[in-house]
Amino acid sequence: MIPKVLIALAHQLGTEVKNGRLDIPEEFGTGYCTGFVFNEFIRLMIFNYQIREDFVIDNPDAAMAERMILFKFQHVLTQSVHVPPDLQTPSVLIVTGRLNSNLVIPIQRSRAMINIEVDATYLKGLFHSSQKSPVLQGLLENTQPLFFEEMIFPALQIIIDQLVSETIDDMFALFFRRVKSEELICRLLMALEKRDENHLYALNGQDIQTIYRIKEQMLERPEVTPVISELAKSARMSPTKLKRLFRQIFGNSIYSYYQAFRINEAARLLKAEGLSVSEAGYQLGFTNLSHFSRIFEKHIGVKPKKFSTAQR
Repeated sequence: MIPKVLIALAHQLGTEVKNGRLDIPEEFGTGYCTGFVFNEFIRLMIFNYQIREDFVIDNPDAAMAERMILFKFQHVLTQSVHVPPDLQTPSVLIVTGRLNSNLVIPIQRSRAMINIEVDATYLKGLFHSSQKSPVLQGLLENTQPLFFEEMIFPALQIIIDQLVSETIDDMFALFFRRVKSEELICRLLMALEKRDENHLYALNGQDIQTIYRIKEQMLERPEVTPVISELAKSARMSPTKLKRLFRQIFGNSIYSYYQAFRINEAARLLKAEGLSVSEAGYQLGFTNLSHFSRIFEKHIGVKPKKFSTAQR
């Protein structure tokens, strides 16, 4: 089956969906959308397009949205029609139906992402309750407005590339996409299960926007070590609330997240920009190169000099 929202989008663009794929007409832009309803519990949408104007369509599946958990993969399409490689951090947003039950869907000018929606009750039935972590339990209960972000690790990106790009015989294509979609969800749940929060706090849209604003503010100048009191003042939150919500969303403390970003950015500078180890380290605020080398090796697995040499 084809998702109703894809059919509605095709109608809006004056075209039709063929074999689960909607190609954007030239008069509107470039790119495509694909969508598949595998069964009543799981469905997949892939967006990779650029259009000339924003518009909004009614959500034909709004009635069922509240019981679905959304997994939104961002910046993971290696052949995006509009996002240059290495400019965005690949990640996946995991959202309960309490935050995701929109009556309308904004069709933005540029999108390059994958959405997988899974019925929470179906997922919950796959696990023994005694084995669920508080984070996994809270997600699968789907009774609170919860929001998590996970970075895309290499094993996930491999599955994503297979899902999007691998050529499969028509007889097996739908089955293949469902299996890959479920494998992605399984690996993400395994990652969430490792988080150590003992209590989850219900979130609202304003809290989420504030935490993301603070994250972007912090990462704009990675050479400057974040100061919690200053970030909290900017967020108009207490330091305790800021740290608590940041850890809940990203699964890491503010400083650990900042440090991981710095090292990933250093790896990008070494690989894509061809900077020397000292240039990359100093650009990101490391005044002690021996310390930089130790931290880099801890995160990446090899010293920056060896990593840099291997990229050439």
